[in-house]
Amino acid sequence: MLDIHGRQAGWSRPGLNRRDFLRVGAISAAGLTLADWLKLKAHGQAQNGKAKSVIQFFMLGGPTHLDTWDPKPEAGNDYCGPLGSPIATNVAGMRVCELLPLLAKQADKFSLIRSMTHGNNGHETAAYLVQTGRKPGDGLVWPSVGAVVSHFKGYDAGYRGLIPPYLVVTELQGRFSEVGFLPSRCKPFATGGDPGQNRFNVEGVVAQGITDQRQRDRRDLLAKLNTLEQVMKDDPRLAASAQAQREAYDLILGDAGKVFDLSQEKDEVREAYGRNTFGQSCLLARRLVERGVPYVTINSKGWDTHKQHFQTMRQKLPQMDRGLATLLTELSERGLLDSTIVWWSGEFGRTPRVQWEAPWNGGRGHFGAVFSALVAGGGFKGGRVVGSSDKKGEAVKDRPVYPWDLIASMYELLGIDPDARLPHPQNKIVRATPSAADGVTLGGRLREIM
Repeated sequence: MLDIHGRQAGWSRPGLNRRDFLRVGAISAAGLTLADWLKLKAHGQAQNGKAKSVIQFFMLGGPTHLDTWDPKPEAGNDYCGPLGSPIATNVAGMRVCELLPLLAKQADKFSLIRSMTHGNNGHETAAYLVQTGRKPGDGLVWPSVGAVVSHFKGYDAGYRGLIPPYLVVTELQGRFSEVGFLPSRCKPFATGGDPGQNRFNVEGVVAQGITDQRQRDRRDLLAKLNTLEQVMKDDPRLAASAQAQREAYDLILGDAGKVFDLSQEKDEVREAYGRNTFGQSCLLARRLVERGVPYVTINSKGWDTHKQHFQTMRQKLPQMDRGLATLLTELSERGLLDSTIVWWSGEFGRTPRVQWEAPWNGGRGHFGAVFSALVAGGGFKGGRVVGSSDKKGEAVKDRPVYPWDLIASMYELLGIDPDARLPHPQNKIVRATPSAADGVTLGGRLREIM
């Protein structure tokens, strides 16, 4: 079942209150169902900007910077370990890890930020920092970038799609509330399931063991048993609930729901992305932005490599290389890269010096002092490197970039004013991104690649 994870209230709609939702069984202990969420959508004026969509790759656990985008072979074995032979890209002077040969051929399509920093080494707090652009502990629970984009580019701004404007593949992080203080209609929807197996838990869209015909039979049986049908027709408030239910079934059984059915793609396309969870998630993201979905997050697990770091990199990096390189190629060939921001990052990097000692035996720890991010498309130039780390990747050498700098740059490309006021339930004056008055150091927006 597709539901919004997180149970805080905060939504409202004239003529339809929480009691009405409960009356028709709309809110369950698990959260809001798809039909409930469709009731919450509102319509408004669309924003303008170079970018229309974002595909965010969040590498849960914190990916290494030395073994991806910022190799340091000259630092020696204690820093690069067995991955000491970085390869050239199709951009002069730019090197990447030897396990990323396909992305090396696509470097003209993306830019690397090698001077990301925030200094926080805790998973939860660092993830919050990177995804909200706000420091924890100020008394507010700030929304993630996806929720802010959903507010400004979703139904409140004229988005008409049945597919939710903020979608997560496949699971939420569970480390903070992505919606923060924004209304519930800005919450993300998680597909669940495993795209590598062509299975999703999106109200049975491609859920294992539930066919379209079985869904239709369920709908027809429910209609026969619905003794409130006449009341719902006569009461405009409950009629809205019935309409939302019809739209939900349109998503499940109509053309919109087919976006989740990856079997519609040619075998050679699916093979190009890689027949694994990461690769097929990239393919799904391409299909979603083709349908105009404003924000797609791919949460990729397994990057917290305290132990068996290099063994894990030899398994994960080739999958990432194949999936991300194919995505960039397809977005470019289909004319979507100019309007789609691709953002790759984790909550931090990993310790540049390899922890050879027991119990780590060749692992890397958490490292927020300096790490790397990748951006492409949507107005970001390709083939550039922003900032640098020192000779051993242990500190920012020049051009520090803080999470709020990158987020403000993305908002600008999306046509969202970084200083725009966000709605707050207590009517506090809160802005989309912080300023120096909020006690943060500003590195500046990424003008060099915009």
